[in-house]
Amino acid sequence: MNVIAKFTPASLKHTLAVASIAVVGTFTATTTWAQALSLSDSILPQQSSQQSGQGAGAQEQVEDTPRADWRSGTYGPISMPQQSPDDLPPFGANLFTGGFRGAMGDGLNPDYRIKPGDQVTVRAWGAFEFDRVLPVDAQGNIFIPGSGPLKVEGQSSQQVDNSVRSAITSVYPDNVEVYTNLQGVQPVAVYVTGYVENPGRYAGTPNDSLLYFLDQAGGIDQDLGSYRQVRVVRNDTTVATVDLYDFLLNGSIARPQFQDGDTIVIEERGPAIAVGGDVHREHRYELVGNQLSGAELVNLARLRSGVSHVLLRGDREEGPIAQYFPIDMFYGQTIRSGDEVLFSSDQRSETIVVEVEGSYYGPSRYALPRDARLSELLDAIAVPENMTAVESISLQRESVKQQQEQSLEDSLRRLETTYLGAPSNTNEEAQIRIQEAELIQDFIARASELEPSGRLVVAYDGRISDIRLQDGDVVTIPEVSDSMLISGEVLVPQAAVYRPGMSVIDYIEGAGGFTERADDDHILIVRQNGAVENARNVNLRPGDEILVMPAAPTHNLQLASTLTQILYQVAVATKVAVDL
Repeated sequence: MNVIAKFTPASLKHTLAVASIAVVGTFTATTTWAQALSLSDSILPQQSSQQSGQGAGAQEQVEDTPRADWRSGTYGPISMPQQSPDDLPPFGANLFTGGFRGAMGDGLNPDYRIKPGDQVTVRAWGAFEFDRVLPVDAQGNIFIPGSGPLKVEGQSSQQVDNSVRSAITSVYPDNVEVYTNLQGVQPVAVYVTGYVENPGRYAGTPNDSLLYFLDQAGGIDQDLGSYRQVRVVRNDTTVATVDLYDFLLNGSIARPQFQDGDTIVIEERGPAIAVGGDVHREHRYELVGNQLSGAELVNLARLRSGVSHVLLRGDREEGPIAQYFPIDMFYGQTIRSGDEVLFSSDQRSETIVVEVEGSYYGPSRYALPRDARLSELLDAIAVPENMTAVESISLQRESVKQQQEQSLEDSLRRLETTYLGAPSNTNEEAQIRIQEAELIQDFIARASELEPSGRLVVAYDGRISDIRLQDGDVVTIPEVSDSMLISGEVLVPQAAVYRPGMSVIDYIEGAGGFTERADDDHILIVRQNGAVENARNVNLRPGDEILVMPAAPTHNLQLASTLTQILYQVAVATKVAVDL
């Protein structure tokens, strides 16, 4: 039997009257319904006062043309200051932390081209016996006995093998086997200059990667260097231009074969844009040219899942712009140097998740529509008959918890500001101030560590408020209790069996009575639903907690009053009596 079903939501309905405001329902492809508020056609108060006493014919026409297309998403003040590209690290800033300098290549790949100084092993057997390591001379030749000099400069290892085989078999055509191997390459020294951390001359092999030499130079200057304009210069001629974005995004990179005396030049950073928001990493992205399309930027930025909108801010010839686009409309936009682009997951979910705890049957989490109310949830939950304290239902809400935390923080700050900075007129008063300051600082330190519960009282006088639920709410349906909890400033804090007819003082005496620090004029009753009431004005119920508050240990009446007020505030928010 669902005992909560007797709850009547209709009995809790209320009417909210808002003068001169009309609610207009609109339907879109992405939301079930939405609300928009607009002023009615009535004259505003300022206009009414200006036009009083004038006839209808003398009234001026009011310009009612909309000043902006409110559906465009490009209106409204932007509260966040625009971020400059210079404030962000460049895309690829972590490239030179991978240890390229510790991975020197041997240059013996199939595409390597022979050059003077290299060494080629040549072996022949059969009709002709030969086994020697032949150096490549300054003219690019190796010398084979019986065949003479052979030009091998610029050839790959496979081409060298074919050339040597042809040269030997031209002299010994029968019964000869030939084997060649590129045994070693001559190291090269490459200059690295431009916008790098440590320009200089660095050693390597001809087939080492460009990244190997850049890493030896400390990487690219993050403030001034370009990741998209890296040139390899030989004899005053650019032999290769490398865009490191290709490597960062796709793993592809040009592999020029270096020669001794080559120079790697890092050009100055080109135009850039700032990209932030729901991206995997917020970076400064360098442009090739002065602009790029939204689709190209999306490919660079690697968005997080769920991104639905983009804010584009920048300067144009006609002035500053701030435009807000759905992601599919952003692809065709033009982004220019100096722009800031913020991606956001701004598509509101039509579903909230609410958790249930306590005495009930069924699942502990429910996915509900955004406009779901508490009565709808409770009517769908079955509870154990005669075992559930329906009248003590409560709700924990994160926003309430944050408000309680902020309120407590503000109260403690005011206490600290008011009493720790007060002047003293006499030495005796100064000593009292010192003692009170120590008391206040200790109290503030302990009170600051307490965490409010965020409890929202929804059950009162046998009725349940039909409030709208929020995402993350925790609805507590307590079980019927047979006990009473006595805590705070009592000698033996304990739980006791509820006995009808017993008073608050009876339970306190059963717990050993008051401590010396107790304030017997301030005793609170904390209900199961989180409500806190003064013990003088309530009748005890099973499940209640008797909370004896401490007295403020000071003769300063104003300070005592402030401390007592904060103690009450702490007790309501945390159900804890802080010991002074």
